[in-house]
Amino acid sequence: MENKAKITGKELVALGFTSGKWFPEALNHINAQQLRGEAMLRYLEQFRPGPVVDLYASAAPFSVNIKADNPLEEGNIRSVLESMETLMRTPTLINGAVMPDACPAGPKGTIPVGGVVAAKNAIHPGMHSADICCSVMLTDFGAASPKEVLNAAHAITHFGPGGRDQNTQFRFPSELMEAFQGNFFLNDGNMLQIARSHLGTQGDGNHFLFVGVSKRTGNTMLITHHGSRGPGARLYAKGMKVAERIRQEISPETLKQNAWIPFDSEEGQAYWGALQIIRAWTKKNHEVLHDATLNALGVRLENRFWNEHNFVFQDNDVFYHAKGATPLDKKFMPDITGPRLIPLNMAEPVLIVSGETTHSNLGFAPHGAGRNMSRTQHRKSKAEFTDEEVFREETKGLDVRFFSNEIDVSELPSAYKNAAAVRDQMDHFGLGVVEDEVMPYGSIMAGDWQVNAPWRARQRAKQRQRK
Repeated sequence: MENKAKITGKELVALGFTSGKWFPEALNHINAQQLRGEAMLRYLEQFRPGPVVDLYASAAPFSVNIKADNPLEEGNIRSVLESMETLMRTPTLINGAVMPDACPAGPKGTIPVGGVVAAKNAIHPGMHSADICCSVMLTDFGAASPKEVLNAAHAITHFGPGGRDQNTQFRFPSELMEAFQGNFFLNDGNMLQIARSHLGTQGDGNHFLFVGVSKRTGNTMLITHHGSRGPGARLYAKGMKVAERIRQEISPETLKQNAWIPFDSEEGQAYWGALQIIRAWTKKNHEVLHDATLNALGVRLENRFWNEHNFVFQDNDVFYHAKGATPLDKKFMPDITGPRLIPLNMAEPVLIVSGETTHSNLGFAPHGAGRNMSRTQHRKSKAEFTDEEVFREETKGLDVRFFSNEIDVSELPSAYKNAAAVRDQMDHFGLGVVEDEVMPYGSIMAGDWQVNAPWRARQRAKQRQRK
């Protein structure tokens, strides 16, 4: 057979195809089989981009499970609903809901905190955000002293940036190691190194370690709140890159933050698998802290349950994206072992709830109290007082600690929505039934760790040298 001149990428581009990762494999096949003319075009048809998907002319339906009880809340709700109206024009979305703890989370069209959206055959990385699988876990310590539990947990946990040094790291389970290595989104050396060092860490922001007493049984309960830390943040960044490439090809009108990965694509299957691995890692991240505290006190585990509230949940070909919403429906949690947890603020009880799916709640409840103002706005509202004065006033009778030893005013109770109003709206809109309350004894949060961040300490040292 006579060898024909090789087909190059330029010729494929001239035929209307967009350069991509598939080019080398396709060119190798075309030239090896010496495909030309109609035969080549038939082979290439599988790589031709599908038709462009336009935004909906108007928003897909969504339910509003929130009402204003003050002027600040009115402005907050207005911003949330404006963002939802834009968001729900994304062409994969078929339904949505807004929870009582909703607040804006970015530019107009970004899913709000306290938002739920259902997408057909699509995973939107921007709709679960960088803090994948932010979640809460409760362990029942029985008759153990709340003070002793909090002290033991304080000696074990880790807040702030970075991870643990090699001397304080927890054992990384071999099955998790194999899962990371078997997924191309997660299989890189840096990811595995971070997954090891971040195991048993809680980060910063609104993440916490809470100790309280069950109103129903009198038992001491330990509750942790955090997400997937560095591994989740890295997966999110990779997912957003893939989704953006797809968005440019099939739906350039869609906002960048709402780009998606089709579930039935190779990338979609791998990304969904990566999300489940990150979910397992995050659950283990809670467990190592709880188990180490039990062991330190020599206490037997009485009960344990957990739920994520920042994740993607599958129901056949529909994917529910919860950006800060607690799943009520059992179909969303394959390893459900008990009721769900809804924390409010450090001075309020953690609610233990159950509930039914309704048309308006889509199978979800709030995930907390939410905010009506930004952290910066809240700090300004307290500017006439010192941090110490605000802290003393708002934490009376509680053992509240900041891991960095620096008060973070933006995490004190006044930074959050009124807890009673959130509970009233849960009742009003049918968003879960409270089965028990964990009454607060004390809690630990990161605090304002940036005050003594390593780079700030170096700057201060240099300044002292110059002086």
